[in-house]
Amino acid sequence: QGQLVQESGGGLVQAGGSLRLSCLASGHTFNSYVLAWFRQAPGKEYEFVAGINWSGGSTYYGDSVKGRFTISRDNAKGTMYLQMNSLKPEDTAIYFCAEDRRHSWVGTTREDYEYWGQGTQVTVSS
Repeated sequence: QGQLVQESGGGLVQAGGSLRLSCLASGHTFNSYVLAWFRQAPGKEYEFVAGINWSGGSTYYGDSVKGRFTISRDNAKGTMYLQMNSLKPEDTAIYFCAEDRRHSWVGTTREDYEYWGQGTQVTVSS
């Protein structure tokens, strides 16, 4: 898998705080593609966090983040965002941006996405 997307914005935050992650397209435009955020906590499997269709008109969230996280995209800037509010220690993980060029619907499994960033660490202290 080529690295055509790159995450930024991770860091250390206290419980209850907020962070905004960004995913930037590298060397191409992803205006027509489905995008998503996944995360992986130490010793755990990848978890679907949120996904968005090409226009931004349809968004989907994992149960654990519903009501706290918001996914959005700005196709003109070639950037996707994840606004994370009311963060909890269990949100601590490496967060990955992923791109799907094959489907028009938002998938929720790793296999649905072909291109991945290197990840950005989010640590929430209690």
